[in-house]
Amino acid sequence: MKNKIIRKFIPNQPVSAGWVLMLDIIIVFIATFIALLSRMNFRNPATFYTSQMITIFATVLSVRVILFFTFRTYTSLLRYTSTKDVLKLFYVNLLGTVIIAIANIICSICIHRYIVPFSIVGLEFIITTFLQIFYRLFVQAIYSDKNKQLKIRKNILIYGAGELGLITLNSLNRDNTHKYSVTGFVDDDPKKIGKTMEQLPIYSVETLNEIFDSKNIAFMVIAIEKLSSAKRAVMADLCMEHNVKILMVPPIERWINGELSFKQIKKIRIEDLLGRDPIQMSNSHVQKDLIDKTILITGAAGSIGSEIVRQIIKYNVKQLVLVDNAESPMYFLELELLNSHTDNPYITYIGDICQKNYMEHIFSTYHPDIVYHAAASKHVPLMEKNPYQAVKVNIAGTKNLADLSIKYHVQKFIMISTDKAVNPTSVMGASKRIAEIYVQSLGKAHPQCKFITTRFGNVLGSNGSLIPILKQQIEQGGPVTITHPEVTRFFMTIPEACELVLQAGCMGDGGEIYIFDMGKSIKIYDLAKKMISLSGLELGKDIQIVFTGLRPGEKLYEELLANEENTTSTQYDKIRIAKVRTYDFDTICQKTDLLIASLDHADDMELVKQMKQLVPEFKSQNSKYMCIDEENQ
Repeated sequence: MKNKIIRKFIPNQPVSAGWVLMLDIIIVFIATFIALLSRMNFRNPATFYTSQMITIFATVLSVRVILFFTFRTYTSLLRYTSTKDVLKLFYVNLLGTVIIAIANIICSICIHRYIVPFSIVGLEFIITTFLQIFYRLFVQAIYSDKNKQLKIRKNILIYGAGELGLITLNSLNRDNTHKYSVTGFVDDDPKKIGKTMEQLPIYSVETLNEIFDSKNIAFMVIAIEKLSSAKRAVMADLCMEHNVKILMVPPIERWINGELSFKQIKKIRIEDLLGRDPIQMSNSHVQKDLIDKTILITGAAGSIGSEIVRQIIKYNVKQLVLVDNAESPMYFLELELLNSHTDNPYITYIGDICQKNYMEHIFSTYHPDIVYHAAASKHVPLMEKNPYQAVKVNIAGTKNLADLSIKYHVQKFIMISTDKAVNPTSVMGASKRIAEIYVQSLGKAHPQCKFITTRFGNVLGSNGSLIPILKQQIEQGGPVTITHPEVTRFFMTIPEACELVLQAGCMGDGGEIYIFDMGKSIKIYDLAKKMISLSGLELGKDIQIVFTGLRPGEKLYEELLANEENTTSTQYDKIRIAKVRTYDFDTICQKTDLLIASLDHADDMELVKQMKQLVPEFKSQNSKYMCIDEENQ
């Protein structure tokens, strides 16, 4: 009842800094007066000389007020008083006491008496500090209680009973605009289970099912800085089973001004659940390989190309030459590089790798030492309908760059390929496999240039990739379209993929195809269900999943190695080298030239027929080109 009466008279508007300062000064006056009474054993303080009393009050008040203004202790909002505010006030008051004590010592030496008796100095410090902290915490508690009564607060658990968990708790408690009430912590450390932190219980992960139900938990915040990807995925699955929304504390380097605020705690993304723990690689090898080199990157404004640029720009390269035919993405990449204040020189070109004269101008101008070839036509259904474009970009464009690399004495040529080049079932996959064969055979004929290939699965968040499409469908209310209930894919993050490219570049001796242990393939249907759940929607009620059937050229399962291929290990556990059969360069060059020449007159069926002759394992699926395979049987 008393609390209700108190809350009734509490203003909604914050107390002004002026009133806080005035109250602090009054407290100093009262504390000095009490200390003076105590010094006189609570007898009449008039036994002091009036001038001495004035000196005591003037000295203490002057020092305290000057320090209050200097450190602005009165500017913090009382309702949001934090541990940092309390400590600041304590240290400011302690500093004032030290200053008065030093003044006392100086006066005792100079005029043989203290301006403020030491007993008064110590007692005034204790009383002033106690009263100032007490009324601040009192106001903070009243407002906190008022907000709890006014709002229906949702229960929240913090996963991680460590320093980051405590910071998260304080951040949640300071933010009274949100309807959250922290009910406890969850941790894996058996030494912490059953104990409390900030008077909140610490639960075991094994009891989460019971806690979710009994405590009516609405949210869980992951507050562990280096939580493994596997553990993060397990926790997310458990939360989704109980319809508990899951949030994540961002990395410390992303905190604003080094402090965590509630607004920075974000919903977990599907990318956070699919990514794996980073591979520990040697950046010193990459730096040694790139230092003082002129580097040409094709497809530089794309998802992979731009990340390669971001990673390479950190090293002391001589010159970066960036080429892409997409004007707007290149413009945004330029803005990003300008804002990063990099000292490394770079130049951008809007150009097509298929225009050999244009590319030769770039090669002859800059004489690159290393070429990273990321430009490609990559969408399977589109290339199935447009074999001309697949041959032109992925084969003819790659051949242009590879031939120019030999002509202009490039040291290394790193080509980015795809898992769809393994036992290809699509025009796109076959075009990339032909490009692989050409650069490998060219490198064998001209060993002075090291031709290196890397193969990836699907890259999370890349332009036009699966996850952005599913996100868009979910945001639009569905339906979410999936080609087949059993279709699976491998996934990796963009930084992961690009780190592999750089490592392959410095590891390779020429002729290798590097592949990446991408872990288990993921069923797209399960992926879509997780994304729907993370969006706060219920499958079958709020949104539907529709199966549309495999698209032309699409595989049900992706592969990283062809059946005839095996692998050898490298210094990194998750990077291996595919051992592939070799080809005679003159033969491959002749067939490739004939295929490219056919662009001027051949129809789609004829182009694909020639591609199948170059790559006998190319067997079309769900495609009109399946008839060619039937003819060849």
